[in-house]
Amino acid sequence: MKHITLINPNTSRTTTAMMIEIAQKYLPNDFTIEGVTAPRGVPMILDADALSAASQGVVEMGLAAAGRSDGLIVSAFGDPGVERLREVSGISTVGICEASMLEASAGGRRFGIATVTPELVRSFALKAHTLGISQLFTGTRLTSGDPFALASDPERLIASLSVAVRECFEMDRAEAVIIGGGPLGQAADDLQRLMSAPVIAPIRSAVELLLSRIAGSSR
Repeated sequence: MKHITLINPNTSRTTTAMMIEIAQKYLPNDFTIEGVTAPRGVPMILDADALSAASQGVVEMGLAAAGRSDGLIVSAFGDPGVERLREVSGISTVGICEASMLEASAGGRRFGIATVTPELVRSFALKAHTLGISQLFTGTRLTSGDPFALASDPERLIASLSVAVRECFEMDRAEAVIIGGGPLGQAADDLQRLMSAPVIAPIRSAVELLLSRIAGSSR
């Protein structure tokens, strides 16, 4: 059996449990998964300061889990600490933002992001630039309303994200849309099934990318 660890860089154990439940659906039977939750920080990362502050905790949690894991997923959409953790852990490590952007842009596809966090929009553009795909990124469309309130109301969250997704497709001419946020994981999974156009669920993207990298490293 192989084992992976999903790192939740925020402090919500409820969010961790939700993300683990989603990830398990995309794992083969010979894989197990555990989740670890940040012992300090914020319940939901909403701005660049919180994103930056989460990085050290991600590295610490990842190093603690590396000895019992074959791979690591950092499950916050800004990918805090991913590059450093990849360097020091010695095992395959992916972030949900990079994984979903790589999937969304595959084959030169234009892609956008629909999300609830206006203070993180710049970090998404920087990630696309870092990955060398900024020319394919059509931008971010935002829901209206308080992110915490939306995240705690699944029906309202899906309705609001649906509007943002359609704006990405219709106004920005995106060919695929990522639902940007670890705590939005269930909504992303639901929208992926509800919409006929390509909606990218980042946790699934990360699981599939990590599995491919683990398989590649074992050859």
